[in-house]
Amino acid sequence: MSSETADTREPNGAARGREDRDAEAVSRFVERFASEMTEAGMQRMASRVFAALLADDDASMTSAELALALQISPAAVSGAINYLTQVSMVGRERDPGSRRDRYRLHNEIWYTTFASRDRVLTRWENTLRDGARTLGEHTPAGARIAETAAFFEFMQSELGAMMDRWEEHRKTLDLPTAEGSRDV
Repeated sequence: MSSETADTREPNGAARGREDRDAEAVSRFVERFASEMTEAGMQRMASRVFAALLADDDASMTSAELALALQISPAAVSGAINYLTQVSMVGRERDPGSRRDRYRLHNEIWYTTFASRDRVLTRWENTLRDGARTLGEHTPAGARIAETAAFFEFMQSELGAMMDRWEEHRKTLDLPTAEGSRDV
C-alpha cells in the first residue's frame, strides 16, 4: 500500500515483497475489516483508514496514499484522521525535510487503544457516580446509573489485570515478524 518496497521472508527464507501481494485481496481484507469495525460502532471512513494503515507494512501512509488506496477524497481522509487522532489510534509525524504529514498507527495499537479506554472508563465512572447521587441512588434512574458506574468500575479493574496478563502472554508467543518492522 505504501510507495516504498520492503522485502519480507517466507518461511523457507525466500524474499517476498509487497509487490508480490494480490492488491485486490488486500483491498478486500481492508474493506472487510473496516466493515467489521463499522458494525462495532466506529465511523465508516475512520474504519477504512485504520484498516488501510493496519494492512500497510510500515503502518504509515500519507494522505495522498490513503486517498489513492481507498479511492476517497482528501477531505474524507482528513476527517477520518482527525477522528483516529482524537481517539489515540493514529499519530501524525513528518519525515525530516518534508512538508507532508504521515499518519502512523501507534506501536502496540490494541494495547494502547485499550489502555486509553481505561482513562475514559474512569471519567465515565466518576460522572456516573455524580449523576446517581444527583438523581438519588434509590430512584429508578439513579439506581440504573449507579449500576452502570459499578459496571465501569469492574471493567476498569478487569481491564488493568487483563492488560498485565496480555503483556506476560505476549512474551510467550511465537509471532511472525518482518525484518525492520515495528511491533504494531
